[in-house]
Amino acid sequence: MNLVAHLTRLYVEGHARPAPPMWQDPRIQHMASFKPASVLVAVTDRPEPGLLLIHRPDTMRAHPGQVAFPGGRRDEGEDVTAAALREAHEELGIDPARVTVIGPSDIYRTATGYEITPVIGVVPADIAITPCPTEVASWFEVPLAHVLDPANRVTRQMEHDGVSLQVMEILWQGHRIWGVTGAILARLIRRLDWTLA
Repeated sequence: MNLVAHLTRLYVEGHARPAPPMWQDPRIQHMASFKPASVLVAVTDRPEPGLLLIHRPDTMRAHPGQVAFPGGRRDEGEDVTAAALREAHEELGIDPARVTVIGPSDIYRTATGYEITPVIGVVPADIAITPCPTEVASWFEVPLAHVLDPANRVTRQMEHDGVSLQVMEILWQGHRIWGVTGAILARLIRRLDWTLA
């Protein structure tokens, strides 16, 4: 089974099940509204698939220096998929025509007031990457097998603004994947029960 077919099957099966109530930030409980945003969960189509991730520049106001999926705020009238593809093109130069979209997954609301919809897509292994320096400090590809291996995922409790938060952390070659990105990945893994076996 090829990667697109495999992910499509997992996506359909995973979204036929109720979403588990997990990895929510308790700080959002009293927030009345959120700004809509989308990110692209880009899976590379290679014998050992990977995920494309970026480091935000240290100069950015929100989440400076952190690892993130390419993405951002949705424009007026824009749907979740169009926004994810546009942002991935603006930030990494990914040609939207070369992305095979699997579909959107569970939204994640952040304490900074964003409602993020991750959109899963498959990109060719040889896709051209041209990062935008004002949006992306650097980019990397982490092996999907590394992310999926429970041995590489650590769940921690941390205090922020007097609130206890549960966070998932994955380390890979000096990169620390955690925070919002870790929470989105944790929910995707649980929702889809991803396995490449």
